[in-house]
Amino acid sequence: MTNLYSEKMKSRLQKAEQKNADMKEYLAYVDTLAEKSKACCVVDSKFYEQYDVKRGLREENGKGVLVGLTNISEIKAKIEHADGTITPIDGELCYRGIDVREIVKGFFSEGRFGFEATAYLLMFGDMPNAQQLEDFKTWLGKLRHLPHDFVEDVILKAPPKDIMNTLARCVLSMYSYDTNPDDTSVENVIRQCLSLIAQFPLFSVYGYHAYAYDKGHDSLYIHAPQPHLSTAENILYLLRPDKKYTELEAKVLDIALVLHAEHGGGNNSSFTTHVVTSSGTDTYSAIAAALCSLKGPKHGGANIKVTKMLNDIKANVKDWSDEAEIEAYLKKILNKEAFDGSGLIYGIGHAIYSLSDPRAEIFKGFVEQLSYEKGLCDEFMLYSTIERLAPQIIAKGRKMHKGVSCNVDFYSGFVYSMLGLPQELYTPLFATARIAGWSAHRIEELVNGGKIIRPAYESVLPRRPYVPLDERK
Repeated sequence: MTNLYSEKMKSRLQKAEQKNADMKEYLAYVDTLAEKSKACCVVDSKFYEQYDVKRGLREENGKGVLVGLTNISEIKAKIEHADGTITPIDGELCYRGIDVREIVKGFFSEGRFGFEATAYLLMFGDMPNAQQLEDFKTWLGKLRHLPHDFVEDVILKAPPKDIMNTLARCVLSMYSYDTNPDDTSVENVIRQCLSLIAQFPLFSVYGYHAYAYDKGHDSLYIHAPQPHLSTAENILYLLRPDKKYTELEAKVLDIALVLHAEHGGGNNSSFTTHVVTSSGTDTYSAIAAALCSLKGPKHGGANIKVTKMLNDIKANVKDWSDEAEIEAYLKKILNKEAFDGSGLIYGIGHAIYSLSDPRAEIFKGFVEQLSYEKGLCDEFMLYSTIERLAPQIIAKGRKMHKGVSCNVDFYSGFVYSMLGLPQELYTPLFATARIAGWSAHRIEELVNGGKIIRPAYESVLPRRPYVPLDERK
C-alpha cells in the first residue's frame, strides 16, 4: 500500500513539473509572438497628420469630434466666438435641459432622495410629479430582486478579482432568464432597463461579498433588499453586516449617484452604448459592453487612483497644514518622481471642463459635512489644499490648451472611503449610477438610429505579393 501511495505521489509530482515546464515554454512562445504583433501594429505617427486623423475622436485642442446629437444631457465649459476664439467658463451640466445644481438643490431641500427621480428624468424626459415618482419607486422596489438561485449559480461561482467583471457576467446572464431578450422595441427595452437599474446594486454588493469571502477577507452574508428603501439606502443596507447607516451617509451616497448618472453621449461608455446598440444587438450585450468600457482605468477607475494618490501624499507629507511641503510633493508627482511615476495628479483636470467641474463643486459641500460627522476635518482640509494648489502647479509645469480644475473623481473616492466602502466597489457604484444614463442613450439610439455606427480607418501599409510557404524565411 505504501509503495502504491508513493507511486501515485511521484506521478502527480511529475505531471505538475511537466505542466510547469509546458507553461514556461508556452509563455516564451507568447513573448515571441507579442514582439511580432507589436512590430506589425505600429503606425508611423506622420500618417496621422497626413490623413488628418482625429486620434481619440478629438481635435488637437482637445475638443471632441461631433459624431452625434442628443436630448439627454448638455455639458458646457466654454463659449466659442465667431472669430474662432474661445472663452472658458465655469462648467455647466444639465440633465434634459435642467441644471444639475438645481436638481440637487430641489430634492435635497425637500428632504428626498434624488437618484430615482433623476433616472426617471433621464429616461422619460421630464421630472416626475408626486404620483409618477411614487409609482416609479414602487416598481423599482418590486424589481429589486434576482431570479431563483441566481446568486448561487452566477455570483458565487468563481468570483473574479474585479467586481466590474462580475457585473458584466451578471448582465449577460440575465439574457438567459429573459423570456423576450432580443426584442429591441422601446417598450421591451424600457422593461429590461428598469430591471437592470433596480438590480445593479445587488450585482455590485453581492459580487463584492462573494469576492471578499473567496479571498478570505470576510464572512459571507447576503441580505435581502428592502423595497421601501432608496437605491442609496439599499446599497448601504446590503453592504454592512449590521445593515445600519446614518441619514447623512445615505444622502451623500445618493448625491454621488445623481452626479454620476449621466455625462453626455461622448464619454467612452455611453458612446460604446450607442455603437453597440446601433448594431441591433440586445440590451444585455449593449450594457455589458458599456460596463467593460467603464472598467478601464482611463474612464471609471479614476477615483481609485485619487484615493491611492492621497494615501501616498498622507504618508509622505508630514505636516498637512504646511502648503509649501504639500506643493513640493505635488511637484514631485508631476515630475514623475513620486507616487506611480505617471506624472499625473489624479482628480485634477478633465477632458471638457477647464475652470470648474460643477459635479465637484456640488459634491464638496456635502463632503465637508460628512467629514465633520466622521471626525476627518484635517483630511478634508488636505483635499481642499491640494484642490487649490494642484491646478497652479500643473499650469506652470505643463503646456496646456485649456485650464484645469478639480473633477468629481477627486472627492468621490474620499466620500466612499468615509462611508467605509471597499475600493473594489468604487467603479461598480459608478456603474450603478450610470446605468440610468446608458439606458437613456440606448433608447435614444434605437429611436433615432437606423445606420450602424462605422467610422473609417485608412490602411497605410503598402501592397505586397503572396509568398509560397516553402519560399518564406
